[in-house]
Amino acid sequence: METSLNLTSKMPGTGTTIFAVMSALANEHGAVNLAQGFPDFNCPEKLVERVNHYMRLGKNQYAPMPGVPELRKKIAEKTLKCYGTEYDWQSEITVVGGATLSLFCAISAVVKENDEVIVIEPAYDSYIPAITLNGGKPVFSKLKYPTYQINWQEIKKLINFRTRAILINSPHNPCGTVLTASDMQELERLTENTDIVVISDEVYEHILFDGLKHQSACMFPGLASRSFIISSFGKTYHNTGWKMGYVLAPEKLTAEFRKIYQYVAFSTSTPVQYAFADFLEVESHYLALPKFYEQKRDFFRDLIKDSRFKVLPCSGSYFQLLGYDAISQQQDYELAVKLTKKSKIAGVPVSVFYHDKTDNKVLRFCFAKNEETLTKAAEILCRL
Repeated sequence: METSLNLTSKMPGTGTTIFAVMSALANEHGAVNLAQGFPDFNCPEKLVERVNHYMRLGKNQYAPMPGVPELRKKIAEKTLKCYGTEYDWQSEITVVGGATLSLFCAISAVVKENDEVIVIEPAYDSYIPAITLNGGKPVFSKLKYPTYQINWQEIKKLINFRTRAILINSPHNPCGTVLTASDMQELERLTENTDIVVISDEVYEHILFDGLKHQSACMFPGLASRSFIISSFGKTYHNTGWKMGYVLAPEKLTAEFRKIYQYVAFSTSTPVQYAFADFLEVESHYLALPKFYEQKRDFFRDLIKDSRFKVLPCSGSYFQLLGYDAISQQQDYELAVKLTKKSKIAGVPVSVFYHDKTDNKVLRFCFAKNEETLTKAAEILCRL
């Protein structure tokens, strides 16, 4: 249908997210899809049974805006067990329809016209649109290639009186790097005696390898007092399609967050919330995730060890970066499309996670897949 309306786009330079583009391309060409970050195996059957139980029990109407009390209480208990930090379940925990929505509402709650937000690149692609839609200005610092470590001296130089927030992400998507305790302490020092808000994307909090421990912002008092901490049930319980997450933040920040959230979504799935409240009792699930995904990482890396790809470090998340400069000098986006169409393997070009499309000849592949899928993908990659 055509329209004669004269519209001015609020996001004129924005197209469709790379994850949707590559998944659609993979489906169209019958490619093995290691592009979009979702498992190809099911979530725990007991969790599905609990959702069904609460649907049949009649828990099918609106949940309270901040989330059902039973779930928020369990989240508070889990946070105390995992990180030794207490959050008030009534005033400091909000259940939200997914991490991306949580990030948008957290950014919207604090960023005003002409505020600056420090974004560390490569960065998950929802950060910058949320900042610009709220009139803010993203200010960029790049992780050091190929180790993808933060340059804290550069961050320090970027901070000024206009700095409203700093976005961090650990374990990192797309790089698979993990922030250390010293990283968090440095951020704590840099933000001390400022009004800077930290927005900490911790959706892969339980997926760390090689004995590393997650350093949540809530473990550092100087950060906990100024941080929105974003968590994801979808990543932890293999059900990204349920779009369920939660936000931890001090009462003052939570109040501002909820002012936004109540008019964006109001609440999220009631029976699913009750099911998660029950299933959080099963600590063995999330405690087993590091070994579960480390085995998948190692399985995939072993399969491609004789390929021409350069295997970059991966300490967390379920993404493996592969350098391809020994195979091709083609621009990464063009190569990703070519591999999907011609070789039937879909990955994500890492340049899309930079505002200036920095191209280090690296592709991202998701290993949250069955061994059959990973074997098929590796066979293709080893032929290149």
